[in-house]
Amino acid sequence: MNIITIKQLLLIFSTICYFGITKANAQSNDSQIKEYSTKKTLEQVITQQWEVNDLIFKTNKKIKDPFDKEVIAEVINPQLIVQKIPLFYNGNGEWIFRFSSSDVGKSTYKIVAPHLSFDGRKGEVIVQKNTKVDRHGSVVLKEEYPQHFFYEDGKHYFNLAFECDWLFALDYGKEELSKTKHLLKVLNDYKYNQVVMNVYSYDVKWKKDPKLGNHQEFEYGGREDIYPFLGSNSSPNYSSLNVDFFQHLDQVILEMHDHEIVSHLMIYVWNKGVNWPDMNTEADNLYYDYVIKRYQAFPNVVWDVSKEALLYGRATNEYISERIERTKALDAYNRLISVHDYGFCKRHPDEVDFISMQNWERALYQKMIDAKNEFKNKPIFNIEHGGYEEAPFQVFPGAYTNSEACLRRNYECIFAGGYTTYYWQGASWNVVIHNPFEQGEEFEKPHFDYFKHMANLFEKFNFENFEPLSWFNSSGYNLTNKKDGVVMMYTPKECQWIGVSKVIKQFDASEAKQLWFNTLTGEYSEEEPYNTAPFDFWYERPWKGEADVILIVKGLKEQKVN
Repeated sequence: MNIITIKQLLLIFSTICYFGITKANAQSNDSQIKEYSTKKTLEQVITQQWEVNDLIFKTNKKIKDPFDKEVIAEVINPQLIVQKIPLFYNGNGEWIFRFSSSDVGKSTYKIVAPHLSFDGRKGEVIVQKNTKVDRHGSVVLKEEYPQHFFYEDGKHYFNLAFECDWLFALDYGKEELSKTKHLLKVLNDYKYNQVVMNVYSYDVKWKKDPKLGNHQEFEYGGREDIYPFLGSNSSPNYSSLNVDFFQHLDQVILEMHDHEIVSHLMIYVWNKGVNWPDMNTEADNLYYDYVIKRYQAFPNVVWDVSKEALLYGRATNEYISERIERTKALDAYNRLISVHDYGFCKRHPDEVDFISMQNWERALYQKMIDAKNEFKNKPIFNIEHGGYEEAPFQVFPGAYTNSEACLRRNYECIFAGGYTTYYWQGASWNVVIHNPFEQGEEFEKPHFDYFKHMANLFEKFNFENFEPLSWFNSSGYNLTNKKDGVVMMYTPKECQWIGVSKVIKQFDASEAKQLWFNTLTGEYSEEEPYNTAPFDFWYERPWKGEADVILIVKGLKEQKVN
C-alpha cells in the first residue's frame, strides 16, 4: 500500500503513474511519500487538519464489476466516534481511501473489503493542528446563527459565489491545469470563495453568438472527448464510468481547495444536453454514488443534487428526496446539501441544509425577505437572480446585463440577509474566458472588483451580526447590527433622501460616527459625527448620481433604561 497526500498524488511522477499525471521533479513540501510492505500490520500517515490524503490499496487480481464493490474504512477518531468512509475504485486494481479530518490527534482505521486482498488492513492517521493561515475547514452551520454559514474553526463564511458550469472542462486532457489555475487565482484575488459548477455539462440549447466563431478558444460546449461514462455524450456506454474524467475533476477541486474556494457541486443538470441514464437505473445510481464517494473527503465541497432540479420535467420530488437520502447515507463527512430548486426547498425544508432560490423578479429584495422570514432556521442563498453581466460575447442575457444593475441585485440579496451569486456571461456557461484581464482593449472586462469591495465591507463589519429590519427601509435597504452597534442603509444613486433616524432611535447615538461607502470603488468617506438633523440626510452626499452608496452609522450604544 502507498500512503500519499492527494497533493502529492497529483504532483508527483515516480515509478507508478498515479491518475495519469507525469510531472517529474514536482514534489509537495508538506510531507513525503511513504512506501509500506504488504506484510506490515500497521501503517501510519501524518497530516494536518483539513488536508486531503489518499491512501491507495491495490490488488493484482482481476475483479468483476469493481465499481459495485462495497469497500469501507472504519475510522475511530480521537473522540472514539466511528466514521465509516467508503473507498472508491480508481482503475488498475486500485481502491482509494480518501481522508481528511478536523480532529487533532490520532485516528485509527480498518479496511473492510470482503474478497479483496487488503481486507482487514489497519493503520493510523496522526492529524496535527492546521498551520495554513487562510485555511478554516469545511462550511458548516451554527445553531446560534441559523441563517448564516461558518467555517469549522468558527470564522464566518461570507458566501460569495461565482457561477462557472464548465470549470471541469478548461484543461481537460492537458497535463497542466494552466487555465484552471489562472482563473481560480483571479477569483481568489477578487475574494470569490465559491464556484457553482456542474460535475458535467455537455452544451447549451440556446443560440450561440456568431462572434464566437472567431474565438473558439473560449468555447467548451459540445466536446465529445469529455464524458463521465464510457463512450461519449452522443454515443454513451453506461456499462462503466470513465475514471480519467474523475481523475481530472480531482485536480480541479484540489486546486480550488488550495485557493480555499468551495466547490458548490451540482451533480446533475437537465438543460445542458447531457445524455444521462434513466432515473434509478443501475448506471444512474453508479454515477451518483461514485461522485459522493470520491469527493466527500474534500472539505471545500457542498452538495447540490441538480441544477434546476424540477424545472424541466425529468425528475420528481420523490427522486430528488431519494437522492438526498442517498447522499446522507454515503457521505461520512456530512457535507452541506441543497437543491437548486426553490420549489423543492420550500416543500422539503427539513431535507436540505440551506434554502436555494432562483428568483429573477423585480421585487427580488422582498422575495428574499419573505424566504428569510419563512425559513428562520436556514441560510437563504439566491443562486441565480437574473443578473448576467455583459461580456465580449452574448451567451445568455437573462433579465439584466448592465454591470451596475447586476451589482445592485446582488446587494438586494445581501441586504435581505441572504447570500448571492455573481454571473458573468464570459464564464458562467459554455464560454469561459479564463484570463479576461489579459485580453485586448476590445474585450469588455468583468467588474470583479465590485464584489471584492462587497466582501471587504462585510468582513470589516461582521455580516453575521446584521439583521434586515425592513420596516426601517425608508428609501433604501436597512441592515442593523445591534451587537456591534452599526446601522447600514443601502442607497441607490438616484436617491435624494436617506431616512435613517427611525432605526437610530433604538440606540444611544451620542458618540456615533457616520461615513459613506462607494459600492463601485470601495472608497469610504471621512468619518464625521452622526447627523441628527430632523430631516435626516436630505442634502448633498458623496458620489450622488455617480454610484450606489451605503450609509454606515457606527459607535451606537444600547439605550439605557431608567
